[in-house]
This record gives sequence, structure tokens and C-alpha cells, in this order.
Amino acid sequence: MPDSMEVITIDDMPLHYTVEGHGAPMIVMHGWGCNHSTVASIATVAARTHTVYTIDFPGFGETPEPSEVWGVERYTRLIEKFVKALGLDAPVLLGHSFGGRVGILYASRNQVDKLILVDSAGIKPRRKLSYYYKVYSFKLMKRLANMFMPADKAHAFIERKRAGKGSADYNSASPRMRSILSKVVNEDLRDRLPLVKAPTLLIWGENDTATPLSDARLMHRLLPDSGLVSFPGCGHYSFLENPSRFAAVLHSFLKS
Repeated sequence: MPDSMEVITIDDMPLHYTVEGHGAPMIVMHGWGCNHSTVASIATVAARTHTVYTIDFPGFGETPEPSEVWGVERYTRLIEKFVKALGLDAPVLLGHSFGGRVGILYASRNQVDKLILVDSAGIKPRRKLSYYYKVYSFKLMKRLANMFMPADKAHAFIERKRAGKGSADYNSASPRMRSILSKVVNEDLRDRLPLVKAPTLLIWGENDTATPLSDARLMHRLLPDSGLVSFPGCGHYSFLENPSRFAAVLHSFLKS
């Protein structure tokens, strides 16, 4: 296990990360609302064969929020500069959930040894009409509150309504991170998947409701060189729900 976090400043962003293990480089990227500690068990397994860099994305863990509303592109550019700054040659990339978005975009335009997507985001969900009704009703309510109520009362009213309608990730985020979340979840990366040339392993929980198994099957079809392993009875955190099987699958792929 790493003793402490390291930090590297890239474009005025102090990016925090841990390093453990020995061997070829591997970068582990956590999901939304998480940090390096969430995926520490993955890093421990990978460190048997690789030097593992586990990052805190901007806005999570020890790394501060971006000063602007970032999308997947800005997060990916940061990782590209991180790789260049540390002189990492064709690293293995592993991304869980949101981290998978960055992994897909990075691997679609850079050389990587392998790509591992764990319950990964990247496919824009199909929305029912009820979703759009809810979104635009909330926007109208927000506009009317700001027009007809004092600023402090309008803010309190909007936050109460938001707490009842938004997801847990959205409600727990700061205003800027909410804007970032709204931006990234609407980015569809399926057009980038055919550009990923590296061998890719998809690991999924069959009961995942955040990024359903149908997303994994679509990614599997679009990726030129991929394999899919799914775990019955597991959800969005398959690596925590079935750690022994996850470790066996990951270790086998890294050694192959």
C-alpha cells in the first residue's frame, strides 16, 4: 500500500495521486463521487504486476475542483498531460464508472497497453418523455422563483425542490460540480469506441442500474478487440461486491 499521496501541478491544478507496485505503468481512475480510496483494492491487485498510479480527479478527494465547468475532454487532457509529465509509456488504463469515460476518450487517441472498463459510463442513456417533462418543469419553476421571490428565499426554495428531485450524486455536489455532472452525463462516447485499438476488458455487475449491462454489450460490439465478463448478483460496484472473482479476472488479464 502507498504510504502517502503525491502531488503534481498541471496547468495550475494540483493533481493528487498514489503510487504502488513495480512494473509497467497502470493508471486507475475512480467513479463520480468517489476518490482513490474507493478503488484501492483494485490498485492492490494490479500492483502485483504493475506500477499503479491511482488519481483523485479534480473535484474529488484531495484534488480541488476545476475553476471552470469541465467536460470529459478537459479531464482527459489532464490525464494526457499527467502521463507525459511522468514519462509513462503506453500505460494500462482502468476506469470505473466516470473514470471509464476518461479511459475511452484517452485510449481512442493515444497508445495504451490495455484498457479495462469497470461498470463504465460512456453511453448516453435513453430518456423517457417523463424525464424531459421533469427537467423542463424544474427549469421553469427555477426561473419563476428567481423572478418573483427575494433572492435568499428563491435560493432556499430551489434547493428544497432540487433535493427532492435530483440524484444523490447531484444533490451532494457543489454547484460547479453539479454543472460538470450535468455536462458529462450527456456526453455520448459510442463514436469513440471503434477507435480504441488496445485489447479491452469490460467487467460488469449484471444488476447494475447506473450503467446497465446493455451498455456493456453495446461497448463490446463497438470495440474492435474486447471481452466482457459479468458478475451475477452484483451492481455498479462489482469490484467491491465480488472482490475475489474480480481480482482473479483482473490479474489474469494483466498477465496475458
